[in-house]
Amino acid sequence: MTEEDVFCKAEFDHLADEYRYVITDMICRAGSGHLGGALSLVEIMITLYYRIMKFDPDNPNWDGRDRLVMSKGHAGPVLYTVLAYKGFFPKSWLATLNADGTRLPSHVDQNQTPGIDLTAGSLGQGLGCACGLALAAKLDKKTHNVFCLIGDGESNEGQIWESALFAAHKKLDNLIAVCDYNKLQIDGFTEDILALEPLMDKWRSFGWEVFEMNGHDWDDIHTTINRAIEVSGKPAMIIANTIKAKGCSILENKPESHNIKVPDQAAHDKYMDALDCRDIQLPY
Repeated sequence: MTEEDVFCKAEFDHLADEYRYVITDMICRAGSGHLGGALSLVEIMITLYYRIMKFDPDNPNWDGRDRLVMSKGHAGPVLYTVLAYKGFFPKSWLATLNADGTRLPSHVDQNQTPGIDLTAGSLGQGLGCACGLALAAKLDKKTHNVFCLIGDGESNEGQIWESALFAAHKKLDNLIAVCDYNKLQIDGFTEDILALEPLMDKWRSFGWEVFEMNGHDWDDIHTTINRAIEVSGKPAMIIANTIKAKGCSILENKPESHNIKVPDQAAHDKYMDALDCRDIQLPY
């Protein structure tokens, strides 16, 4: 079972830098990957796994654990990184992202990777599955929570809103969803592709308790998620304002960060240098 680590902002800032360095290297080694949406979730994932969620790396299927559904399954590298650092599998696996024979495919797969609670990749499906996990917990009188990470581009999917209706109807107050609101998707800015605003009002109208937070501020993330956990009688949605490709100076807030191509070592070096954290050593 995880502990709530003693929080030190400087140490967590350094950990976030290290995660971004590792995630970028993983994707560059693979030759391509969804960098932007992985980097935007770093602080949120660290907060969940270091300060909030219950789990046991030695027993990944422990029944009392909190569940996490990465509905935006292409952000797998950030989830793989936190799982490796928390001891679910060796850090050496991180160097094998999407390689032949890997246990770490580009989209998360519960049959391949210890600590993955749900296979994802087809956008829109994860929230519905999270509803199922939350409802099952209610029926079995279990006390764990189900966390679900969805994308803002993913929120174009009708199944997201079907799931929103279902969760409110079933009063799934053990379900906490987080929307990674980085304002970008594969084809451009969300407001240009299919506008979501007023996003918070939409979720409220579907019967959810709605919160907003800065997805890169440690205190705001921790406080907001804990407030969401305390909600009774309805599910909770957290709109996390984030920056796509956070920390990568040449890709921040740019549509081309969604899925980068890395054809050679020069491109690899370019992305690593853009992180401005060359003092960090890779753990593999």
